Amino acid sequence: MKIAILHGPRDLRIEEIPLDTSSLKSKEIWIETEISALKIGTDRGNYEGAEQVPGAPVGYPRWVGDSSLGIVRGIGSDVKQVKIGDRVVTRQPHQSEYITNESASLVKVPEGVNSEDAVFAHLYALSSQCFHKAQFRVGENVAVVGLGVLGLGAVALGPLFGGRLIAIGNSPTRLEMAKRMGAHTGYLYNDPDLQDKLDNFTNGFGVDLVILTANPWPAFRTALQSVRENGRVSIVSLLGRGETPLDFNPLSMELFYTKGISLHAVSGPAGYLYPNGGISSMIENRYDNDRTAVHILSLMEDGLLEPKRLITHRFHYTKMVEAYEMAYNREKTMLGVIFSWKEQ
Repeated sequence: MKIAILHGPRDLRIEEIPLDTSSLKSKEIWIETEISALKIGTDRGNYEGAEQVPGAPVGYPRWVGDSSLGIVRGIGSDVKQVKIGDRVVTRQPHQSEYITNESASLVKVPEGVNSEDAVFAHLYALSSQCFHKAQFRVGENVAVVGLGVLGLGAVALGPLFGGRLIAIGNSPTRLEMAKRMGAHTGYLYNDPDLQDKLDNFTNGFGVDLVILTANPWPAFRTALQSVRENGRVSIVSLLGRGETPLDFNPLSMELFYTKGISLHAVSGPAGYLYPNGGISSMIENRYDNDRTAVHILSLMEDGLLEPKRLITHRFHYTKMVEAYEMAYNREKTMLGVIFSWKEQ
């Protein structure tokens, strides 16, 4: 099997390691990867050598990536969840094939869903968690600050959940894309009249929930300024990572305490509304990433979500280093990126 291994900052190599698929254990599943996706924010941070990248191992060498779609090629004797030939999405790294356990993160893809849509299911599930964790209510005004794939996923989901969606970004191109994805309106983050425009759009009620997916500190300031008094901010970004140093107090009286803002961290099991060991066994993991991904895939099956519209670059896995270097250099045209694992 081939796998992408990071040996140090910007030292990414495709390596060959043995994989024995001849004798699967009872609960094991052998999967051959069709495509995998690059999560530009998280994966770029991993590639750069940033500390505490969610899901990434500590130290080197370490793998990269965690959005994969593949085809089941073999199953153990006791596997019930899937059968040979099924397509599945997993949170596995960039690799050509692998063996996983039925209890691991794995979701079957419905027949009618395009693979290039489905590979983003877990990423869109994270976008969905931003609403769940902040206990979103139908009819609320929601602003999404940061319009990468994760932010545009939240933009697409907001109207489906019953929200009035405002996109806030740093590019007119991304704002137009957000409107095509379902945003009711969109503004540049540095618009001097931003607050007046938010007030007009919300009829004076203000923004109830801000979903922050961008890392720069100015984006955090925009989020705090945009949300109404006693509003909520869901943070799914890694604030300040790879950005210029902080030049303001993020928890100042003016921006935070006086407004009574609630901040919600959305990342990993602790970021779910009902985490492991939660309120009761009946609702434990009710909104975990896999269960949410099932719902996301059902929306794709119904034609309500089409993440492949965000794909700007398609690479063969042999060009993976080139793709990561483009992400490292902040290539402005780069948004949705997928890798094909079919041998040429």
